[in-house]
Amino acid sequence: MRICSLLPSGTEILFALGLQDQIIGVTDLCDYPPEAADMRVICRSRIDPSIMSSEEVEAEMHRILSSGESPYDLDVDWLQAAAPDLVITQDLCYFCEIDADTVQRAVDPIPAPPAVLNLNPRTLAEILDSFLEVGSACAVPDRARLLVSNLKARIDTVAHKIAQAPSRPAVFSIEGVNPLVIGGHWVTDLLARAGGRLPDRFAPGCAAERIPWDDVVAARPDKLYIDLCSSDLARSVREIPWLAAQPGWSDLPAVRSGEVYLIDHSTLSRPGPRVVDGLELLAQLTHPDLFEGHIPPDAVLKLDPDLTPDDPDLIGHAFKPWHAASPSVAVPVALASR
Repeated sequence: MRICSLLPSGTEILFALGLQDQIIGVTDLCDYPPEAADMRVICRSRIDPSIMSSEEVEAEMHRILSSGESPYDLDVDWLQAAAPDLVITQDLCYFCEIDADTVQRAVDPIPAPPAVLNLNPRTLAEILDSFLEVGSACAVPDRARLLVSNLKARIDTVAHKIAQAPSRPAVFSIEGVNPLVIGGHWVTDLLARAGGRLPDRFAPGCAAERIPWDDVVAARPDKLYIDLCSSDLARSVREIPWLAAQPGWSDLPAVRSGEVYLIDHSTLSRPGPRVVDGLELLAQLTHPDLFEGHIPPDAVLKLDPDLTPDDPDLIGHAFKPWHAASPSVAVPVALASR
C-alpha cells in the first residue's frame, strides 16, 4: 500500500505495525521514530509553538481562522499526483493537525480516491481500538492484535500495582496556559488509571476544555502535572511564569510540597503506542513507592520548593530534572532562561 499519514500518532502506529516502508508522506510534526523525520513532508503547520508563546499562538490561530484560512498548508498537487491508497487523519483537534474534511476535499478529485481513515480516540481503550482500525485498513490485522495485546499486558500490570495503593492523591493536568486548558481526552483517563483522583467534572475522556484559574485553585491538587501540548521541556519552562503569577499559586498543596512536574508532551499528547509509556510515567510520578524505571532522562522536571523565587518570572530556575539526586542540581541554563 501507499500511505500518507497526516497525523503524528498515525505515523507512530504505522511504524509499530512494521509498515514504515509503505509511508509516502507525513507532516512536519511526524518526528518519531527518528526515521520519520526523513520522510517527505506534505503538510506543514503555519504556526510554530517552539518559537511562540501561548498568547502569540492563540492570537495567530484566531487571526487565521477568522480569515477563513487553514492553519495548515497541505501540498494538494503532490497528494493528488501521488494518489495514495490510504490517508490517515483526524477531527479531534483543529489546533493539533489538519482536519479530515480538508483532507477529503483534497483527495476527492483523484480518479480512484484513497480511503481516508479518521482517528478520533478519546480514551485509552479507544486508542487501542484505533490501532486495530489501522491494522484492518492496512491488511495487517494480526500485527495490530499482537501490538494491542502487548500494550494491554503493560496496562494490566499498572492496574494491578495501583490496586495496592493505600490512597489516591488529588491530581490535576494542565495542557495549555494563557489560555488555560485542562489535560482532557485520554490524559484524564491516564491520570485515573495511574492512581490519581481528579475533580468529578473531569471524567476520563472529557474534552480538553478551557478553564478559569479558579478551577485549579478549587481542585487543591496534591500533584500538578503540566504537560503542555506540542511543547518540549524548554518551552514549558518559558510558559510556567504565567502560572506562577496567578493568585493562589503558592498556596496550592502541590506547589508547597514541590509536587509540580513539567512533562515533555510526546508521551502524553499523542494517542499512539507511546501513550502506555505515558501511563507508566504518570503512575510512577503519582505513586513513586509502587513504580520505578518508567521515567526516561530529560522527560520530566520537578519543582524544588526550596528554590522557589519571589519573582514569578524566575520560577523556571526552581525546576530541575526529576531524576537528579541532589537538590543542588539546577536546571540547565538552556531550560531555565526565558
